[in-house]
Amino acid sequence: MTVHFDDLETRSADARTADQLLALNANLARNGLDSLDDLGGLTALPVLRKSDLSARQKTTPPFGGLPVANVAHIFQSPGPIYEPGGISHDWWRMGRFLCAAGIGKGDIVQNCFGYHLTPAGMIFESGARAVGAAVVPAGTGQTELQARAAHDIGVTAYAGTPDYLKIILDKAEAMGLALKITKAAVGGGALFPSLRQEYTDRGIACLQSYATADLGNIAYESAAMDGMIVDEKVIVEIVTPGTGTPVAPGEVGEVVVTTLNPDYPLVRFATGDLSAVLPGQSPCGRTNMRIKGWMGRADQTTKIKGMFVRPEQVAQLVEKHAEIIKARVIATRDGEMDAMTVQIEAESGGDGGTYSASVADLLKLKGKIEVVAPGTLPKDGLVIEDQRKYD
Repeated sequence: MTVHFDDLETRSADARTADQLLALNANLARNGLDSLDDLGGLTALPVLRKSDLSARQKTTPPFGGLPVANVAHIFQSPGPIYEPGGISHDWWRMGRFLCAAGIGKGDIVQNCFGYHLTPAGMIFESGARAVGAAVVPAGTGQTELQARAAHDIGVTAYAGTPDYLKIILDKAEAMGLALKITKAAVGGGALFPSLRQEYTDRGIACLQSYATADLGNIAYESAAMDGMIVDEKVIVEIVTPGTGTPVAPGEVGEVVVTTLNPDYPLVRFATGDLSAVLPGQSPCGRTNMRIKGWMGRADQTTKIKGMFVRPEQVAQLVEKHAEIIKARVIATRDGEMDAMTVQIEAESGGDGGTYSASVADLLKLKGKIEVVAPGTLPKDGLVIEDQRKYD
């Protein structure tokens, strides 16, 4: 029998949309923005990128002038970017994921996420409290002590990066210590199928979440392991990298998230990650939208002939010509020199000469231009593809 964290996970699409629109408009008001008639109106609002947030924080520390409330902790991420943290019930919404991973009352969670400056440790600890589990605030490192603590305390669940659990298990085995870990909630790195299978062979059910320091939980796996279910308190869009324009259903694009947390109301925050929407609902009974999980980075900035070419520049090329559907920059080598090809999908066809001036103006480089038929370019989320070999 599937155990759900709350009734929000199984509500109808209409009920979810109505609730989210109400919460969204409250957060838009907090940001000084006009309310929307429907969720689709989000696409008209600007995307907030990490670089924008970092720049705003430098001029208006520590949170860039955003309407932040109820701050209990301040964390630092690379950039640096500073994030607030609260101590109200399940502030980062990680309890929903831990519940899906089968963790609850009676479990003891060895939390091996970092507690120093970064919020990951607190994110998972607050989630464990939300489901009634006890926590060993282990942090990272000191593997021998970690293995000893897991054995002595009777730890039943692990939280941390996917690979560190194996290090603890191997160390415990080498020390002759039997562990009782049967559940694992992981994040912050890739969970490769072979590693998940190794945990399964050791009697451990391992599920992963997709979360960030700024947004908290975005999406998570359930025991069905059929995609990642979007959290109930965020709105996820998949957009063409470098833009705020949604891709067609099922296409790969950048994950843009609007959080409904009233304490830190980020609107259209670009994660820099690629993913795609999965059709239908999870077999576990949760009804929210699903995504495929992490599929790479959306920031495809590439140096060609000594100049940086960014997804935003490719987006400007598409916007400049109404007949262009999409474009793709390909970096290659011509002997010992860099070469650039710009592939353009255009309704009207034509030759590359039509766009040569725009390419030179917007990308600051000259290159070969190929005009291709609509539907020709891959739907993999790449707008800049680096085919150069460095070995």
